[in-house]
Amino acid sequence: MPTQVCQSFQRRLTTAVREIDIAGQTLKIHELGDVYDSLTGRAFTGSWIWDSALLLSRWLATSQFDLRDKSVIELGAGAGLPGLTAALLGASRVVLTDIAPLLPGLVKNVEANELEHRVEVRELVWGSEESLSRIGELRRFDVVLLSDVFFDLEEMAALGRTLKKVSGNKTRVLAASEVRCWTGECLNELVSQGFKVVEVPIQEDGGDSGRDIFAVYNIIPPDEEECQKNIPCS
Repeated sequence: MPTQVCQSFQRRLTTAVREIDIAGQTLKIHELGDVYDSLTGRAFTGSWIWDSALLLSRWLATSQFDLRDKSVIELGAGAGLPGLTAALLGASRVVLTDIAPLLPGLVKNVEANELEHRVEVRELVWGSEESLSRIGELRRFDVVLLSDVFFDLEEMAALGRTLKKVSGNKTRVLAASEVRCWTGECLNELVSQGFKVVEVPIQEDGGDSGRDIFAVYNIIPPDEEECQKNIPCS
């Protein structure tokens, strides 16, 4: 592993709490360096904040997109920054979802920001009907948030199935990502499932180095494309 990557990895593992300024308020985010995959021994990458999560949170806070009184679900929430941002910006109910090992960290971040009254944490494995059934009565959401999820082509079919399950009439699916060599392949897999992908204009990129390229996408589910063109849907 290159020295620069090793140093970055070690920095992430030793980070404790980050304070993120959002719309004049501060979110406290615990980045956990002690959450490991029991099979591989590797740290779960979702236990810290990635630049794309920062980008999506800042976009939500500075765009004209209105989150007030909206129901929101974040898929692959990791540390939960975009979902917590949605709660801070007035969403009526937010569900943060991820795999089981990352849930304690999400709960910790919800409690650290005193958002228990409108944010809940649930396990959700993409593509799993059993996991989706645990979401309860809120299976359809006004807004779906994703950040840095386009990294494993083999996961895209399951992600697509999950997006279709949690999306309803006029659901807005917003995804922020660093643009890597495989990002296009992942997005094309969603397109092959009937989704439409539209890049959203942004004011900034999220990279610390200034060399990385980031994007925010509006991912329109197959049955909702006409709704998002302001054509009435039943």
